[in-house]
Amino acid sequence: MSTSNPTIKVLMVDAASGFYKVNRFQVGDFFGPIDLGIHLSHKHNSLNIGVGLLAGSIFPGSNRLIVNGISPCWHGFYISSMGGAGLVFDNLGINMFSIVGKAAAPSILYLNRIHGEEIEVELLPVRPRTIWAEGRGGVYSMMQYALNQFGSRYENEPRILATGPASMYTDFGAIASAPIRKNEITYVDTWAGRGGFGTKMVQQHNIVAIIYGGTYIDEDFRDRTVVDSWFEDRYQKRLAAKDMEATTKYRFDPKFETGGTFGVNYATMKGDIMAFNYRTIYMTEEERLKIHNDFIVNHYLKQFNEETIKTKQQRTCGEPCGAVCKKMHGEFKKDYEPYQTMGPLCGIFDQRAAEKLNHHADMLGFDAISVGGVLSWLMDCLADGLVTPQELGVDNVPVFSPNGFRVVEDSMHNANIGVALLDQMVNPNGVFHLREGARKFARHLARRKGTSVLDKFIYIGFARSGWMVPNQYWTPGVLSPMAIMGKYYMYYGKDFVPPRQLGRENAKRMLNELVMDNLGMCRFHRAWAEDILPDVIEQLYGLKEKFQRSILLTASRINSRNASIFWESERNIDFVYSFLRKKKEVDGVSNPELDRWIKYFEEDKRSAALDFWYEIHKGIHESLLEFH
Repeated sequence: MSTSNPTIKVLMVDAASGFYKVNRFQVGDFFGPIDLGIHLSHKHNSLNIGVGLLAGSIFPGSNRLIVNGISPCWHGFYISSMGGAGLVFDNLGINMFSIVGKAAAPSILYLNRIHGEEIEVELLPVRPRTIWAEGRGGVYSMMQYALNQFGSRYENEPRILATGPASMYTDFGAIASAPIRKNEITYVDTWAGRGGFGTKMVQQHNIVAIIYGGTYIDEDFRDRTVVDSWFEDRYQKRLAAKDMEATTKYRFDPKFETGGTFGVNYATMKGDIMAFNYRTIYMTEEERLKIHNDFIVNHYLKQFNEETIKTKQQRTCGEPCGAVCKKMHGEFKKDYEPYQTMGPLCGIFDQRAAEKLNHHADMLGFDAISVGGVLSWLMDCLADGLVTPQELGVDNVPVFSPNGFRVVEDSMHNANIGVALLDQMVNPNGVFHLREGARKFARHLARRKGTSVLDKFIYIGFARSGWMVPNQYWTPGVLSPMAIMGKYYMYYGKDFVPPRQLGRENAKRMLNELVMDNLGMCRFHRAWAEDILPDVIEQLYGLKEKFQRSILLTASRINSRNASIFWESERNIDFVYSFLRKKKEVDGVSNPELDRWIKYFEEDKRSAALDFWYEIHKGIHESLLEFH
């Protein structure tokens, strides 16, 4: 795999002219899709899609497809990724492609390499709204259309990146894909959801889908004997055994008799449950435990375990991997965060109702986590009468309290309202629109109806209009002022960490995650990958020290454009304050620093929140200086 002069090959595609060329960058100057992506993004405002240096190698999880650029919803450089889609990408014989310019009409981009040096590049103009209205609808119909048009040209099965109506009408449209088996698109859809790169693809480049594949076979690192010797030296286990141990949670954890992010997170959540647009942060621990026991353990999680875990309905993302993390129920894939934001957060605790809402959002091509956060906020406003159903184009008000909640009927009632809200978001003539994002929409509503509307919306603000719904864990880290949020570039443990130290921990987490992302590795394998990958770069390229320096430089470059905004919503502040109180009053944490912050919040909540936020900010900045 190592050569005397290794390069990263990037196919530059101008969607406006159809012109394309391959540029080569020296390994050592750049190491992967992130550090090179920053360079290209700020030079060309390009959409960058690629794989790491280890794609196609023996390492499980090494075929993640990385997408980056200036995000249309975050308004800064952002990184998204998708499982398994890098395996087919490797057949193109390039490391990355970068799209600049805007096609004259909405088009499908075709990339294929057949037994030669040249990659075939073609743009096919299409009518996306017509395609989205056919068959399974939305992203699924777009994938099928691309396969019908181009599938016969490939000797091996290709992969398709598709967008839906959300990418045309909002700022947080996602990119969807699914493995293709025997010329059939499987139900195991994978997503580059966070950051709105579907929107970037459609609105800035007029590309509605990309189909790619080829026959190129390069010298990927496949020597199992060598890798096993590295792992036995470090872990006293071979690679396969260490990876099986590291991915227990995502496969099946016998301690909890469940598996996957959905199963293990809900089994262990207890009083950390977040439901009804975070109203649970104001409840007593007993009330939260009752919701968890009655609605989650005895229904929502029970359904999942019986329908998915016991029947072993699990798949991979498209690459050989022991994690089999894709937990299925028929055509529905169950991941924790989408089934949390469009589940309990929206007052939905039944699998049928959650499937209906999640599938509709997926079909329309939304970032599932963000759209669930927006839906739960709008439902909360409807339930409290701050906004009328007519103002949002729906017919009903959600059931938004656990008291007397009928878990099946009321979950479906809320899901139906959610579906109606989603349809309004992608209706060009809808009564409200999110073309400029939910944060700007919330500001407009607040100016007309008062700040109480805005104060119910939990989001992270960036620059003037950038926004992101946080990851679904009740801990201050998910609201940190990091330069990239909504991913795991922050510390999300459940323990109390003083804010200055929290900032430092966020920075450490970011550095480790960048190791993974820049090498195109799935974070589900991080228990060994973060530790050993720098040494792998040394073994293959002799560049460990330079690689590690590049990670700090990359983090510093990202952080130098950190335009994080102090929490604009009161519920953000309450989210942190209630967490601190829970640590002391429920978990019994004895810590003078914790006591001091609780006292400060009690005396002056907003001033305490501002200082808490800035302390995190200080810890981040002092940790991510290139020279210190």
